[in-house]
Amino acid sequence: MSLPIQLTFDELDTPLHETTFVVVDLETTGGSADTEAITEIGAVKVRGGEILGEFATLIDPGRSIPPYIVELTGITSAMLIGAPRIERVLPGFLEFARGSVLVAHNAGFDTGFLKAAASRLDIAWPRFQVLCTVKLARRVLTRDEAPSVKLSALSTLFRSGTRPTHRALDDARATVDVLHGLIERVGNQGVHSYAELVDYLPAVSAGQRAKRGLAAHLPGKPGVYLFRGPSDEVLYVGTSNNLKRRVRNYFTGSETRGRMKEMVALATRVDHVECAHALEAGVRELRLLSAHIPPYNRRSKFPRKGWWITLTDEAFPRLSIVRTPAPNSLGPFSVRGDAAEAAALVAEFCRLRTCTRRLARSVRHGDQCPATDVGGCPAALSGPLTADEYSDAPTQFLALVCGQDDAVLVSMRRRVAELADKELYETAARLRDRIAITVDALRRMHRSAAVAAIAELVAARRTADGGWELIVVRFGRLAGAAVAPRGVHPMPVVDAITASAETVMPDTTPLRGAPPEEVGLIAAWLRTDGVRIVRTSSGYCSPARSAGSWESWCRTAREAARAGVEPAERLFRSGEEPAERLFSSGVEPAGRLSGYGSN
Repeated sequence: MSLPIQLTFDELDTPLHETTFVVVDLETTGGSADTEAITEIGAVKVRGGEILGEFATLIDPGRSIPPYIVELTGITSAMLIGAPRIERVLPGFLEFARGSVLVAHNAGFDTGFLKAAASRLDIAWPRFQVLCTVKLARRVLTRDEAPSVKLSALSTLFRSGTRPTHRALDDARATVDVLHGLIERVGNQGVHSYAELVDYLPAVSAGQRAKRGLAAHLPGKPGVYLFRGPSDEVLYVGTSNNLKRRVRNYFTGSETRGRMKEMVALATRVDHVECAHALEAGVRELRLLSAHIPPYNRRSKFPRKGWWITLTDEAFPRLSIVRTPAPNSLGPFSVRGDAAEAAALVAEFCRLRTCTRRLARSVRHGDQCPATDVGGCPAALSGPLTADEYSDAPTQFLALVCGQDDAVLVSMRRRVAELADKELYETAARLRDRIAITVDALRRMHRSAAVAAIAELVAARRTADGGWELIVVRFGRLAGAAVAPRGVHPMPVVDAITASAETVMPDTTPLRGAPPEEVGLIAAWLRTDGVRIVRTSSGYCSPARSAGSWESWCRTAREAARAGVEPAERLFRSGEEPAERLFSSGVEPAGRLSGYGSN
């Protein structure tokens, strides 16, 4: 038997007069769903004011009816002789209510008993959308108009055709009339769909609701929206797959953030940029955030330009942390402290100097630098070095950054294993975490650089309805985007967006001048299921010794870090988390990025 399913958002957004409601009422042996049982179910299916069907039955609870319940409902134990048990009734009711919005007066009581019965019978409870007429009445009606929101009082107020009698079907019929009366009231306040009705339930200020018209002109398509203030300044930038629906939510009770309510109070209009699909919307949002730095976007308050590790230009180069990357830099790091930790780690294993004295090419390094273990710089471990002898250290760094050699990473991993073998678990854990930070940044950079290195990349991804999302990427920037609907051949669309795509002038930095967040979005999109490379000006590949093959190691290291290091014995020596698994994962040969391109 098929069971009721949760309505989709599109179904919930249909007009109220096209929404199917099942209004239900129960009679029970008592007030607790855990210990009492259902004696009667009554339900009415209604849509657009028309009754589509009714469901009513007595139910044998398997126990006697308490006297006070008999007095209240008139249902006696004798009346239930021969009545079906709940296991025969509940599947039929769920089928009756299938695909509808479940309505009840004091819905928590009725749905609580139904869920408890389903649980005892091992029947999965469908994720119904539920509407409580008690809550709706308290939201719609004033205290003067309705001092009480009992069903009897509301049925009198709305002149219900059926008087509630504490019998399930009569009470369900009365609730239908109450529901219609309440819906008529909210319709005058611009509430015309179930989604709007749910948003209306929480308290919303008059000023907030009055600005609903700001969303009236927006399309129900993907794009970026911009709230503008009294001086036409951009207050907030956001993105959505359905602009109209998303912006409309800012003017309803579903928006509970005080910061956003303050922003809505200042807003005078909403602009939008319609986009072909979600990726284009995400990229345009990033660009607009960078251009306007809107005050109500937390992400734009402190723009993430990132920190980079680069070699200084001198006879004995050392690592420096900068905002602007050089051609062979490592990054970006969002936090300067992470960049400093990574720089210190790489310098230690590459044996790059950390002393800050400027040295002429004619002198030797190490004459005045003590070894690292007494506070000196790593290069001092090799003894006094000329500039030519020292050049091996920066060469190792460049090879690591360019993905030509990961021997430095292998050395780091080996050091962790050695510390774990010596039972220096806390030291091993700290080194493990520092390595993970460094490798994560390196891996992200290699992945993004693989995209940014391509002069032109055209890719496609299937849409849910059988069409194609299309993108043109040039040197890591989204230069064009479109959708080829189902039934439309995609190649003419590809040719059109390629011809009109943005011209991009690259530089020599690792990401060719592309913003890290933008190229990161594109790289993530290219790795999703169903993506096809249409054409590319050069192979889409990562270096043979890139950090991409360290992804599983980093994931395991992060899991271990979240688990903590106490007790150390358990983390490093137990059978569940052996040191070999935590710190000695094999390095897979790198090459292709998720199946795109070749070595």
